[in-house]
Amino acid sequence: MTKELHWKSAREIRDAVQSGAVSATQIAQEHLTRIDAVDGRVDAFTQLWRDKALEMAAAVDAKAARGETLGALAGVPVGLKELFCTRHGKTSCASKMLENFESPYDATVVKKLEEADAVFLGKVNMDEFAMGSSTENSAIKTTKNPWNLKCVPGGSSGGSAAAVTAGECALSLGSDTGGSIRQPACLCGCVGIKPTYGRVSRYGLVAFASSLDQVGPLTRTVEDAALTLDVICGKDVMDATSAVLPKTDFMGALTGDISGLRVGLPREYFTDALNPEMREKVECAIDVYRANGAEIVDVSLPCSDYAIAVYYIICTAEASANLARFDGVRYGFRHPDAKTVKDMYALSKSDAFGPEVQRRIMLGTYVLSSGYYDAYYLKAQKVRALIKKDFDAAFEKCDVIASPTSPTASFEFGSKSDNPLEMYLSDIYTISVNLATLPGISVPCGLTDAGLPAGLQLIGRPFEEDTLLRAAHFYEQNRGFDMGRPPVA
Repeated sequence: MTKELHWKSAREIRDAVQSGAVSATQIAQEHLTRIDAVDGRVDAFTQLWRDKALEMAAAVDAKAARGETLGALAGVPVGLKELFCTRHGKTSCASKMLENFESPYDATVVKKLEEADAVFLGKVNMDEFAMGSSTENSAIKTTKNPWNLKCVPGGSSGGSAAAVTAGECALSLGSDTGGSIRQPACLCGCVGIKPTYGRVSRYGLVAFASSLDQVGPLTRTVEDAALTLDVICGKDVMDATSAVLPKTDFMGALTGDISGLRVGLPREYFTDALNPEMREKVECAIDVYRANGAEIVDVSLPCSDYAIAVYYIICTAEASANLARFDGVRYGFRHPDAKTVKDMYALSKSDAFGPEVQRRIMLGTYVLSSGYYDAYYLKAQKVRALIKKDFDAAFEKCDVIASPTSPTASFEFGSKSDNPLEMYLSDIYTISVNLATLPGISVPCGLTDAGLPAGLQLIGRPFEEDTLLRAAHFYEQNRGFDMGRPPVA
C-alpha cells in the first residue's frame, strides 16, 4: 500500500488507515510531496495548508492509537474549492474582491468532512465567483489540464478536477451551478457528481445563483463519489433549501446489477453540434449498457434549445442580487482612491471584479430592471418549468438519461476567451440538469486522438442518486479499458 499513495482511491486510503496498514501522516506527507513535484506545472492549488494537513493527519493517527473508531474518510486528503467558507486560510472565490477575506465559520460540508476524519490539503483554483467554464477567469492563477498543459481544465471547478487528476489529492469538493463539477470532470478525466438540489447543504458556499448552486465531489472513481456523498448529504438547519430525506446508503447502491435498467437517449443531444469523436466515445459507452441487458430507449427533451438562454437570464439575475453584498463597506476590497460613497461603490467594484463577473452582474441587473422583468426573468422562469416538465415526461420511459457531458474535449487557452457565447455553449448538455434541479454525474469514457478525455453524463430522477451511481459504477467497471494517467504524471 505504501507505493505511490497519491494514486490510491479515497476508499483504498480510508481502508488502509482504518486497518493500520499506513498512517494518515504518511498519506498527507506523500500528497504534499506530490503537490511540490507537479503543482508548479498544473497550478491547481491556491493555498497549500501544509501545517494544517499534518496537524489533521496527526489527530487521525492519535485517534487510531486510542482505539477509537475512525471516520468514513479517515486520512483521505481533500482539496477545497476556493468558495467554501473555512475558518482556516482565506476564502477568496478566486477574486480580488475577497482576496483577504477570512471566514468566521466553516461551511457545513467542510465540517462534515472534518468530522469524517478527512485531511484538508488546502484550497484549489476556480473561475472567479464560479463564473466560467475554463478557470481562465481566476484572479489568482491559471490552472492547466494535466493531460495537456496548453489546454484548460474546464470550469468553474477546474482546480478541483485538475488536482484529483494529477494525483495531488484523492478527492476534491466543488460546486455546480450549470455544469461546474461535471464539465471539468469530463475535460480532466475524473468523476464528478452534482447531487439533486437540496440533497447537500449550501450553508457556507459563497452564492452565485442560489436556485441553481449545488455542492458535490470530484473523485478518481464512482465508488469514491458514493463514499463522499454518504458523508456530506443530509438536512441542515442552517440551509432552508436542504431537503428532509431518509438516509441513503450510496455505497450500498453499487451492486453491479443493471438488470431492468432503462437508459434514455435524448435525440436533441445527439446532433451535428456534438463533436464526432465525443459522440463516438459516448455511443460506445451506451453500447456497454446495451450489451449487458439494459434497455435503450429514445426520449425527447424539446425545450433543450432554450436552456442556454434561460440559464443566462436566471443565473445572472441571481448573481446580480447575490454579489450586491460585496460593496467594500463591511468586508471585501475597498478602492484606496475612493473619496465619496459613490466613488467607493464604482471604483471598488470595477477594479475588484473581473470582466466576466462584471458582464454577468450587468446582464442580471438589466433583466431584473423595471420594464424588463416580465419580458426576460419571468418568461425565463416559465420556460424553466417547461424544461423540468420535459424531464418528467422522459423519466416516465427511462430510469437514467445518457448524454455527452461536453460537446468537445478540452480546448487551448484563449481559444474561446474573446467569444463569451462560444464559451457558454461548453455547458450546453449540463445546464438543463441544474434548471430542472436533477442529479447528474460525469464518468470518463475514453480519450480522443489528441489524448484528451471524453465524458459520459448520466442524469437521474430527483433524489435518485443511488440509481445514478449504480449505473455509473457499472459502466466504469465494465467499459473494458483504463483511462491511464495524464502526461503530467
